[in-house]
Amino acid sequence: MNTEVKIAGVTFKNPVMTASGTFGSGMEYCDFVDLNRLGAVVTKGVANVPWEGNPTPRVAEVYGGMLNAIGLQNPGIDVFMERDLEFLKNYDTNVIVNVCGKTVEDYLEVVERLSDTSVSMLEINVSCPNVKEGAIAFGQKADSLYDITLQIKKKAKQPVIMKLSPNVTDITEMAKAAEAAGADALSMINTITGMKIDIHKKKFVLANKTGGMSGPAVKPVAVRMVYQTAQAVKIPIIGMGGIGNAEDAIEFLLAGASAVAVGAMNFVNPYTTVEVVEGIEAYMKQYGIENVTELIGGVA
Repeated sequence: MNTEVKIAGVTFKNPVMTASGTFGSGMEYCDFVDLNRLGAVVTKGVANVPWEGNPTPRVAEVYGGMLNAIGLQNPGIDVFMERDLEFLKNYDTNVIVNVCGKTVEDYLEVVERLSDTSVSMLEINVSCPNVKEGAIAFGQKADSLYDITLQIKKKAKQPVIMKLSPNVTDITEMAKAAEAAGADALSMINTITGMKIDIHKKKFVLANKTGGMSGPAVKPVAVRMVYQTAQAVKIPIIGMGGIGNAEDAIEFLLAGASAVAVGAMNFVNPYTTVEVVEGIEAYMKQYGIENVTELIGGVA
């Protein structure tokens, strides 16, 4: 039984990884999860300088998931390289670094700093507010997405994954723009913009008013978007959004994803990622599937 998948020339021992922003760099989880069992660890977003993030409160529970308006708080690339990358070198798993920024130059600085490291791939968070475009996210306009992808591909030494925002009219238009600019893979979906109001205080629950919704409730939307995108582009897709068990993960694979990422459920059950790996193996055994790649796009 073979659980290996290849994405942009990188071999993963299995198609299960963590979703950025839900697993740190693995340090918080390594007492619960054997990181060696994962196809990859995807780090929290890393910027060229430290970001403080948004004011609190910035997390709220909602039906079927959670809202977060963390604002990509992170210690910056210097601390990340010295602390997180050194920690991850102890494990036999791929490391994918999520890169964020407020200008194209911010992204390029981080990409260049990571050029000569052991990092396997770069995941570019284009849901960041583009300060030169009036804070519209890079991933919400096809021409902006094309431009940033093109610029990053010129500088990157590692394969580039563009993480698509679902907060658009047509996800396939964005996917095609990223592919046309040279993206090696896509990851999707990022969080859906949501809001929660405290009816007793008549106030917004999040200081930022809006936040990104993740968790089980977004899964049907994510599966649909992965399926649509898989029909529209030829590059591999890493599917995510509400994955809580192996059945959820297999849905994404059948819809056309080459790999999956577990996000919000890490907060509920820190063992989720390994349980998904084991569940996929059990499913393959149950149905006599020799190679996990047989599942990719296998929906009839």
